[in-house]
Amino acid sequence: MSTKNSYQLADIGRHNPIFSQIRSTVETAFYGNNMHHVDDIAAAYHRATKDPGTVITDLPIYRATDLGLPADAKMLIANTGKVVGRTAQARRILGNPGVSEADMAGRLRQALFASAHKDFITTDVLVGLDEDFIVRAHLAIPDGFANNLLSYMLNFQPITAAYQEMFDRSVAYPEGDIYIYADPTYHDPDYPDGLAIFDPQHNTAAILGMPYFGELKKSTLTLAWSIAHRHGFVACHGGLKAFHFKDKQDQVFAMFGLSGSGKSTLTHAKHGYKYDITVLHDDAFVINRKDGSSVALEPSYFDKTNDYPMTSDETKYFMTIQNVGVTLDDQGRKVLVTEDLRNGNGRTIKSRYASTNRVDKEAAPINAIFWIMKDDSLPPVIKVDDPVLAATFGATLATKRSSAENIIGNVDRNALVIEPFANPFRVYPLSEDYHDFKALFEERHLDCYLLNTGFFGDKKIPKEITLGALEAIVNDTTEWESFAGLEHMQNLKLADFPVDYANADYRNLVATRLGIRANFIDQYQHNNHDQLPHEITDILVHLQDQLKQPITK
Repeated sequence: MSTKNSYQLADIGRHNPIFSQIRSTVETAFYGNNMHHVDDIAAAYHRATKDPGTVITDLPIYRATDLGLPADAKMLIANTGKVVGRTAQARRILGNPGVSEADMAGRLRQALFASAHKDFITTDVLVGLDEDFIVRAHLAIPDGFANNLLSYMLNFQPITAAYQEMFDRSVAYPEGDIYIYADPTYHDPDYPDGLAIFDPQHNTAAILGMPYFGELKKSTLTLAWSIAHRHGFVACHGGLKAFHFKDKQDQVFAMFGLSGSGKSTLTHAKHGYKYDITVLHDDAFVINRKDGSSVALEPSYFDKTNDYPMTSDETKYFMTIQNVGVTLDDQGRKVLVTEDLRNGNGRTIKSRYASTNRVDKEAAPINAIFWIMKDDSLPPVIKVDDPVLAATFGATLATKRSSAENIIGNVDRNALVIEPFANPFRVYPLSEDYHDFKALFEERHLDCYLLNTGFFGDKKIPKEITLGALEAIVNDTTEWESFAGLEHMQNLKLADFPVDYANADYRNLVATRLGIRANFIDQYQHNNHDQLPHEITDILVHLQDQLKQPITK
């Protein structure tokens, strides 16, 4: 059995590393008289239809009974208020500088006491879809937020008989189950924008004052990734697809990028059905460091609705939807108004049936990683052939903020920002991720590519260019040239996107962007107890020095 939620009496106490002050506080709440357990998806659906804020559409859920839902189940909508995205500033992670366990525990006790006379609903799910990696998670949320409970059960894996058997025979870890306590109605007076308390070493979180479903999903993934990281896996916020061949080695590509970067589009692209393709997932998976295989953490997809009007075939696979509009069609049916007309970051839980070529484990070892950037100094595709530089670009992944984030304060969404490995949900030292990914490049000889899915200069890079580049890499028909004379970097030659690498202004722009990356590393070193290896700064400075040298075509 993978993770634990019961113990021998002799194993209960301070001496057991599974227990902690925060974990004990949260878990205790799950046994209160005000907690009511929801056993299955059908019961959760029934509760969700009764919530006052629910909109029951007239759109049937595809293959409802296969998903454990009633045969006549309809897509349900639940909308929140002003905030329609994740609030990163609310996160307080035990172990980080300035985060006091005693302070957070006191605030948590106050939140629990304030809600003790409120009815809550709870459920259990599994995170990870193969016996190589599968852990159990528990959620508690106030009654009245049954839509979030239902979405949680649909997003992760409900505990059916078959999955219980898988869990029972899975690899055992010396870890406790994940516990998530959520109360969107409680607001700590010192944290008016919400408070998310994480005890990652003990697989526990409390999400206070934030009704957005994405907080529940990402907090659970945060803790599951942390468990995986401690037990021989690389935690991945990205997508993974495999191209299978009979006459040559399979090509397994992992794509890392923040919401809105194009990672889902690239992961699910069918490429005109020219290849035998399988998709693991487009958002959350783990890579086994020993054999290079990968396991998906979720059966479903938490997708933006912006690109899916009612005429889109994709809406067929929606189950629950958040923060979208509703209107009547010409048949008098309640249908969706998407395309982010009502607000930004409309979202849906899409069923696994949206991918006809879906797998839950990819046994073929990964052989290429793509860092998806939005940096207008970069051409559409660059190949990196040095493990240190490949991991460095992952640790300094440059992108733009997306509508999935609730930004507090005066922040420019268009400014270039660094999000290491496209994972803002890490709760362990960044240096450990760096060494994990460097080991993949160094020991498993992975290829590395940088994909710019934004603008190159003032010219937008269409998705067709990026998809064509992926096919050229798969077919080994690429033509590369040295990127601005820099060591270990070659850009893909594309007629529509020539690189004037002799232009002094362009070289200065690339050097400036490398400087942003180097400054990020320097600031990280000064602001964290964790220390990244000097080789990161050294290689970035070396590239900047090379750019100061003139080059001729």
